[in-house]
Amino acid sequence: MTAAPPITVNGAAVAAAPRPGQCLRTFLRQEGWFGVKKGCDAGDCGTCTVHVDGVPVHSCIYPAARAAGREVRTIEGLTADGSHPVQQAFLAAQAFQCGFCTPGLIMTLAALTEPHDADLPRALKGSICRCTGYGSIRDALCTATRVDGDPVGEPVGRSHAAPGALDVVTGAAGFTLDVAIPGLLHMKLLRSPHPHARVRRIDTSDALAVPGVVAVFTHADSPHALYSTARHENPEDDPDDTVVLDRVVRYHGQRVAAVVAESVAAAEEACGRIVVDYEVLPAVLDPQDAMRAGAPLLHADKHGSRIAYPGRNIAAEAHSEIGDVTAGFAAADEVYEATFVSQRVQHAHLETHATVGWMADGRLVLRTSSQTPFLTRDALCRIFGLDRDRVRVLATRIGGGFGGKQELFTEDVVALAVLALHRPVQLEFTREEQFTATSTRHPMRIAVRVGATRDGTLTALQLRTVANTGAYGNHSAGVLFHSCSESLALYRCANKRVDAWSAYTNTVPAGAFRGYGLSQSSFAVESALDELARRLRLDPIELRRRNVVRPGDPLQALRGTAHDDVEIRSYGLPECLDLVEAALTRDSSAPPEGAGWQLGQGIAVSMLNTAPPGGHHAHARIAQRDGGGYVLYVGSAEFGNGTATVHRQLAASALGAHPDDIELVASDTDRVGHDTGAFGSTGTVVAGMATLRAARALAQLIADTPEPGKPLEAEGNSDGTPRSVAFNVHGFRVAVRPDTGEIRILQSVQAVDAGTVMNPMQLRGQVEGATAQALGAALFEHVDIDERGQVTTRALREYHLPVLADVPPTEVLFARTSDPLGPLGAKPMSEAPFNPVAPALANAVRDATGARLTELPLSADRVFVALHEALPAQRG
Repeated sequence: MTAAPPITVNGAAVAAAPRPGQCLRTFLRQEGWFGVKKGCDAGDCGTCTVHVDGVPVHSCIYPAARAAGREVRTIEGLTADGSHPVQQAFLAAQAFQCGFCTPGLIMTLAALTEPHDADLPRALKGSICRCTGYGSIRDALCTATRVDGDPVGEPVGRSHAAPGALDVVTGAAGFTLDVAIPGLLHMKLLRSPHPHARVRRIDTSDALAVPGVVAVFTHADSPHALYSTARHENPEDDPDDTVVLDRVVRYHGQRVAAVVAESVAAAEEACGRIVVDYEVLPAVLDPQDAMRAGAPLLHADKHGSRIAYPGRNIAAEAHSEIGDVTAGFAAADEVYEATFVSQRVQHAHLETHATVGWMADGRLVLRTSSQTPFLTRDALCRIFGLDRDRVRVLATRIGGGFGGKQELFTEDVVALAVLALHRPVQLEFTREEQFTATSTRHPMRIAVRVGATRDGTLTALQLRTVANTGAYGNHSAGVLFHSCSESLALYRCANKRVDAWSAYTNTVPAGAFRGYGLSQSSFAVESALDELARRLRLDPIELRRRNVVRPGDPLQALRGTAHDDVEIRSYGLPECLDLVEAALTRDSSAPPEGAGWQLGQGIAVSMLNTAPPGGHHAHARIAQRDGGGYVLYVGSAEFGNGTATVHRQLAASALGAHPDDIELVASDTDRVGHDTGAFGSTGTVVAGMATLRAARALAQLIADTPEPGKPLEAEGNSDGTPRSVAFNVHGFRVAVRPDTGEIRILQSVQAVDAGTVMNPMQLRGQVEGATAQALGAALFEHVDIDERGQVTTRALREYHLPVLADVPPTEVLFARTSDPLGPLGAKPMSEAPFNPVAPALANAVRDATGARLTELPLSADRVFVALHEALPAQRG
């Protein structure tokens, strides 16, 4: 039999032959071409795109054997210096954030004959970017690239490029698993086929007999320490209800055993040979049912674990009244009440959860995709009884997070294996595992009641919230409290009441998600206020102007929660309202062609407190570098949030330098000082303040030391207090087609109160990206669970992440404010833009059609039904 001709990769013949059935993506990565990414392994996302004989293909579904005798080109072979026109265009437009999808996008676009004149929606129909919202990608492929100021001017307020931008567009940027480790073992997890069961017996003998299998770990090997997968500065913010491998499984997909083998294939084969005898237990899937007497209990044995009420499946609850709500409603001339439902949605960051670990000089080392490397280290120390100096956690460039990587989903079980075997072990989740076994946004059912006098003055505001936290309580309390806080504190009202519960169910856990509960409550509150305005015959914008919080007002929401350290020291909300109102007035976008379209517009407002309550800590150190320039050491992780750029700009501003003079070292517990983590909108305002203080201290030291004998260095710290407040206003103009339920967005505009804008292009990208993600959640994203408790949405093609064709351009407008509480006047603006999008869209649909939709997503079928149900009432 004649041997197949070799595969040529980037101009060189490869000696290795593919394994039978191997796809081209894994073959290329085993040969060291790490610019080829994994986002789906199903041909859905485009992150693995390469050229085969000049034709772009999704290498995850392209058999490697078919590439024999062909020329394969990866991003590394496009150009090593970033000189290809598409690479240059991406650099000029800053057309990436986390950068994980960028190599695939560039390879797709580089194959076009005339990329500037291309039909981008068609060209990128198989390519997904979760971060940018596609605005900057559109810019990269047209001649109207937006540039804000001269990037060679002052460090702050200019659109300086991200550090490592060239590495991103050439494929040289190293993400979590972009590293070759000799002797690497691979882990796969056996997962529960039941939503609730007790493991009576596990037989691993057949699994251990599979060639290449090194070990199988079960609950018998697991530490007994209880912990939460959620990561917060104070571990007691979350209930301790989890162990590494549990004898009781509480959702379909929970890990039961971990197999470690020489190859992924061997580990998968061994998982299929483990025999488990389960005692199937009663399950409860609905949070209302879970709280009723007699419901199956998930964590009844965990008293003292900070579970609010284990005997009723209540992970967390909040009850508060300010003023007298009964009297407030009695004084109202109009009262509106309704119940609003927000669905489960997935973070869907394109880099799945992954960890690779090894032992070095007797120490456990983990390289992981985490927003919280320091908190992850500390958790592992508690679980395994290790001193801090025996554990090192580092996060390289991270392929998206959105709160989903503020969790401990892979690191604990990898640590278990590495500590036992003293060999390197890697665990990488599949896209299916991301859907079935990580976390989602908390589904919520929120009953709103709001009253006002004829002149629009609010007299009472009441929420009754039931959240579904799933099988484990990670983030249950924090999300619940946050959901009930800023959405109410945003409005001046003397009488407010909240009753809220977060209930355990036998479903996939919910956790931290962009907005941290506010997107759900904002949908409810902002929709209700819009309806109240209509009953009062007031303009919805005017109703908000009359009632929004103002400087000096108490930020009233929940009694007993930490709001004492929140201060409105800069106030751009009125300007944001004015900017959106003016934009909606001047836009004249034509409605779609054809008869029957109904036009409308709507707005919504949101407020966000900087940083979580109770403290968020960051440390920075900066030193002069031999030969010139500086080295800045920070703990905050870069996952598309732009903090790496902002930190360099802040340091350069204090030192009278250029950002390129600042070398950045980040997210490594061995090399940098403690940082709580990149979550809660803290990367700029908390970690950035630590950087600014360190740089200012070094500048002063340099001024006081005219002839230093050795390089100087200085440190800075920040605890995130007092906390500031940011505001967002979103507006839509839409066309709705009643006979199909289709929604067309004619105009999308968001005004943001971000204080001093550190980097205009990157901030605009954050807002555009959050808007696109929020539109996905508002229009079509939903994670479905069947009557067995099984997630049925298991692939990106079943979930419908927005692609470029789905996302309209969003005009981003900046209020002119400067906040004295933030570094050089900055406020946070990473998660905040997500929150007002869904209610603004629902309000626009209501304006167009007269139908108030109270459940997300606003899918065409749901809109169609709502419109036809509303017809009899409108005729009557």
